[in-house]
Amino acid sequence: MPARTHFRTHPATTGGVDMRLPWWALALPVLAFGVLFLLILNPSDAHAANADPAIAHLVERARLLLTR
Repeated sequence: MPARTHFRTHPATTGGVDMRLPWWALALPVLAFGVLFLLILNPSDAHAANADPAIAHLVERARLLLTR
């Protein structure tokens, strides 16, 4: 026997609930992205990197622009 579906005749209200994110909900992803980006820009640990040289040149240019 299927259950009946009850439809709302008015839109749902929040009832005063405050939906704010804590400070670390934005800070942690930004910090993780920054750390991973710095790891990519440090080519000294990439001993077996036989990738396309165009990507290496692009990363080197980005590193030079960021260090100015």
